[in-house]
Amino acid sequence: MKFALVVAMGILLFAPVAPAGEADVTGVKATRHGDGAWRFDVRVRHGDTGWKHYADGLQVVAPDGTVLDTRPLYHPHETEQPFARSLSGVRIPATTNRVIIRAHDKVHGHGGKDLVVELGR
Repeated sequence: MKFALVVAMGILLFAPVAPAGEADVTGVKATRHGDGAWRFDVRVRHGDTGWKHYADGLQVVAPDGTVLDTRPLYHPHETEQPFARSLSGVRIPATTNRVIIRAHDKVHGHGGKDLVVELGR
């Protein structure tokens, strides 16, 4: 019995772990407020596996690559997939008609699916 338990524990300890992959933005709602600032409600999908590999940030980026705003994410969302977070108070130059919303994860950085948002002004 003890041998079977030790073997089972060894299998669990050394079983391959499914990779979490990159963080993908799966949806965005952009809202402009009266003061001209923008709010972005963002949905992200990532196979968070714990504190060492989780989606840890969002960015609003201008078409020329300028980062307009960043929202850090401080914990894994292992049981909440996809999850939604927002960025508020984002100032976007009047000449910018679209932005890119991207997510970041602790292992891969940026590189998952981004979404381009056309800004109705």
